[in-house]
Amino acid sequence: MPVDTAAPTLSAAVNRLWLPRVSLSACVRGVMGRDTRAAALSDSQRLSYFPASPLCTLSWWFEGEAEMLPFGDPHGPVVRMPGRFVFGGPYRGPTLWRNPGPTHGMMLLLLPDAMHHLVGLEADHWVDRFDDAARVLPPDWIAMCEAVQAAADDDTRIRLIEDFLDPRWQAARPHVALAGHRYADWAQGLALRAATSHPGRSLRQMERRIKQWAGQSMRELRGIARAEQAFLDVAASGPPDWAAVAASGGYADQSHLCRETRRVTGFSPAELYRLIAENESFWAYRLWA
Repeated sequence: MPVDTAAPTLSAAVNRLWLPRVSLSACVRGVMGRDTRAAALSDSQRLSYFPASPLCTLSWWFEGEAEMLPFGDPHGPVVRMPGRFVFGGPYRGPTLWRNPGPTHGMMLLLLPDAMHHLVGLEADHWVDRFDDAARVLPPDWIAMCEAVQAAADDDTRIRLIEDFLDPRWQAARPHVALAGHRYADWAQGLALRAATSHPGRSLRQMERRIKQWAGQSMRELRGIARAEQAFLDVAASGPPDWAAVAASGGYADQSHLCRETRRVTGFSPAELYRLIAENESFWAYRLWA
């Protein structure tokens, strides 16, 4: 689907990012919320672009609805959400969503190996997939989802999520501490645990464990980590020198940066930089900046 290329189109939609309490930092990456009920949006502004991600997600729609559009293929199938709260796995490429009308929703971002420890879920079975959470998660999780759905406001919802996850994570977390603040740190910690947590430490066995826990290979995870770091560097420094960004981000050259950025986001670095600044549909990128 083509992107609206008109001049700056940012709206009065309310977008929020909640970072996890410290005790959950190796389990939860954050919670993203969006409320467009009081915003006058065009059809194109009701689109939401997301990059490829190694994360699992648990999403709620308190009001309104959402549907997934085929990225870059206007004639592909549209997929409606299968429930009021939906579990999704890692995505190897960018995704495009649409809210047909005013909506209020929230997305919990969970590290995939944490889901393995918490509920025994294997991320490699959920790559590029989502389903009704009631068909995926155990009863106590569904009870939490229902309590979040019924809560009076978003801050109460965050407390419910964290109070539910905290004791379960402290009981289930691995002995090797994993850093979750940046994808690069998390991927490195994942590789360390894969190398030391089970008998058999060959490179092939380690890669198999990483793929099972994270749903993607270490090469794919490192590509996403490089893209995230380049994105954060550009967000912090203003108008970019793309050659310098490529050099500092660990890319072979500027062409490598362009290829990786297109793979992760669907856009060239310069085009993505402009769209994040000007286009309402890139609200999720702006939250991380």
